[in-house]
Amino acid sequence: QVQLVESGGGLVQAGGSLRLSCAASGSIAGFNVMGYYRQAPGKERDLVAVRFSGGVTKYADSVKGRFTIVRDDVDNTIYLQMNNLKPEDTGVYYCNFRTMSSDYWGRGTQVTVSS
Repeated sequence: QVQLVESGGGLVQAGGSLRLSCAASGSIAGFNVMGYYRQAPGKERDLVAVRFSGGVTKYADSVKGRFTIVRDDVDNTIYLQMNNLKPEDTGVYYCNFRTMSSDYWGRGTQVTVSS
């Protein structure tokens, strides 16, 4: 069983930056897909950014050009660098690691962007 520990959320003004981290309790070498999802108040959980094992990345249209997802196999961690944050980026961010047969979620970290 892999545990995911998230950190890096907080309160920031619009235009600011944050870096989220999601550290796995074991090796991430076997995971095919790793990414972040966001759940705003009263809304569903939506994909923000995902990185596939081959290196391909995919971003929600709303964050393209502002967010970058990075994978670090040495530290067994993924990072989400968020720049030029907007109030609509506010929500709870969850990391997600998947293989063909397993699906792990972090407990979430709150990001609040003030206008």
